[in-house]
Amino acid sequence: MRRPRILILAAGTAAVLALAAPVAQGAHHRESAKQVALHDGMRKLWEDHITWTRLAIVSFAVGLPDLQATEDRLLRNQADIGDAVKPYYGKRAGDRLTALLREHILGAVALLTAAKAGDPAQIQQASDAWYRNANQIADFLHTANPRNWPRAEMRAMMKTHLDQTLKEAQDQLTGNFAGSVRDYDAVHRHILEMADMLSEGLVKQFPRRFR
Repeated sequence: MRRPRILILAAGTAAVLALAAPVAQGAHHRESAKQVALHDGMRKLWEDHITWTRLAIVSFAVGLPDLQATEDRLLRNQADIGDAVKPYYGKRAGDRLTALLREHILGAVALLTAAKAGDPAQIQQASDAWYRNANQIADFLHTANPRNWPRAEMRAMMKTHLDQTLKEAQDQLTGNFAGSVRDYDAVHRHILEMADMLSEGLVKQFPRRFR
């Protein structure tokens, strides 16, 4: 009696999956626990960065009373990111990254304030300073790990982050809330790419630490 074709296909598919499973498991195990911890930790830090940035934007737009507490938490995140690189580059470098990231946040506040006031000259001045700081952050990272964090790529990553965050803020301030939500989704996707680039670069630069 001939077996129905669908059963033959199902059996074949199961056999392929069974053969592939050990390969997939082997690929997973090639990543050490330290690599996984770094990958997940870096993503958490940068997700905190964009989450508290968004909450600050929303609170700023309508003057919510939680703004100061939200900004304080956002600034603490910059110290957390700086602390995360200290095991690799030392305390001085970590503190420098924290300082640059604090400027990034305070620059964003200055730009939001100018935008809300509708002052074109102040908007341009704050915008120029904000993007200049982004290049300083990118250049700092490149100097720390030039082989794996090329200057052009790091600058492009930071510029995209600023462009997307600015659009998110503009839509929120002008009442385009659906647009602002979509903007945040784009910000989120991009920041995960950036976090992965950073963690992968660290693993490649310090392979012995992740065995």
